[in-house]
Amino acid sequence: MMPRADRIRDLLATAFASAEITIQDDSHRHAGHAGAAPGGQTHYTVRVVSPAFQGLSRVARARAVHEVLEGEFGSGLHALSLRLLAPGETGTGR
Repeated sequence: MMPRADRIRDLLATAFASAEITIQDDSHRHAGHAGAAPGGQTHYTVRVVSPAFQGLSRVARARAVHEVLEGEFGSGLHALSLRLLAPGETGTGR
């Protein structure tokens, strides 16, 4: 089976065409915490820069990403730290 980070990248690239996508597996930082699983692939930091986010609130952007990744949450994905930007936004805030 394809690693979860690759599946996440593929799903996001399909949903948000022309997006710049960066994914970091942070699972090792959460070992022993709720939702952590042996072998990791449970906690990620995801940064997406997409024209699709233009004019959307931070909450609407997060909802759109969570909708795309619904199946991953159903199969062991526990947590995402999201940085979701439209082109031209600096993304220095959280």
